[in-house]
Amino acid sequence: MRDFAREAVALAAGRSRPDLDADRMLELSLTHLLEIIGEAASRVPENERDTYPRIPWRRLVGLRNRLIHGYDQINLDIVWRIVSDDLPALINELGSIVSGDV
Repeated sequence: MRDFAREAVALAAGRSRPDLDADRMLELSLTHLLEIIGEAASRVPENERDTYPRIPWRRLVGLRNRLIHGYDQINLDIVWRIVSDDLPALINELGSIVSGDV
């Protein structure tokens, strides 16, 4: 999850929200990376999720489902906000788990 979140943040670095409208490859890449993050979250066993309550597991899985099943109604403002505002915090939380600092 952390690697894909990092990749999404790196792809968005130096770009702005209008770039998402103008660059179809960027849109598809960020959307797909969010799908992967949500899919990975769905594979974490419930007892493991309970161990790390600061990770928004249900929201991540819900986002994945929304992107996969509502592909024709994706709100790019929300995608951009998640990538620019939410993923950096998620990366930090996941980093704490990986390093054992939780």
